[in-house]
Amino acid sequence: MPAQLYGIEHFLYVAITTLVAVLALLLAKRHLKTEKGQTIFLKSLAFLLLVSILANRLSQVFRYGMVRWEQIIPDSYCGMTSLVLSLAVLFGKKDNKVLHFVWLLGFFGGVSTIVYPNFIDQGPTIFYMPTISGLLHHSISATVVVAIFLFGWIRVTYKKWYCTLFGFTCYLTVGAFLIGCLGISDAFHIYTPLIDGTPLTTWVMAPMYIGSYALILLVIELVRKKQSKNSLN
Repeated sequence: MPAQLYGIEHFLYVAITTLVAVLALLLAKRHLKTEKGQTIFLKSLAFLLLVSILANRLSQVFRYGMVRWEQIIPDSYCGMTSLVLSLAVLFGKKDNKVLHFVWLLGFFGGVSTIVYPNFIDQGPTIFYMPTISGLLHHSISATVVVAIFLFGWIRVTYKKWYCTLFGFTCYLTVGAFLIGCLGISDAFHIYTPLIDGTPLTTWVMAPMYIGSYALILLVIELVRKKQSKNSLN
């Protein structure tokens, strides 16, 4: 019998990982007062994220008793975002442009997938490697995004809105390569929906994402203007 969505293992995973993430972030915020300490913490999280996404991709390479090296390349938004986010924190500077594209995908994709992991029934338990590594990289991705805001590693602004368009173009280019050259038919949901029976292909999700991001930018700018006005009074 496969692992169950909203079964006991799923609920325990959500409870334990949420508790660990919240405690780690609270303790880090309380005790890490220097930029060096905060950077070490962030890069450590990013390293764990990189390990988890690589473990997930390798589990796909050797799945089904055969070796499929084309599976080493993430073929989903969440998978690619986990890889890009980890590298952006490990090797990038504070407020680098890559973060402005991946932070919302990393947080929303991570949280929504943990709430509704439609891949949880891949094996008899969530500790089946493709399943547990998939759950972990989504959880850590969301945690890394919270941490970059917590320690001021990103300052969201409309001036870097173009990073979103550039990022989506790159993702779609990789998706087209995986479909056209490697025969991975559902890469980045270009042709198939995120959830069966829904219209949520890339062509629906991309405008939704960009629209949501625009609203977030508007709210942030309005809040900043209000704070600036209050500080002058």
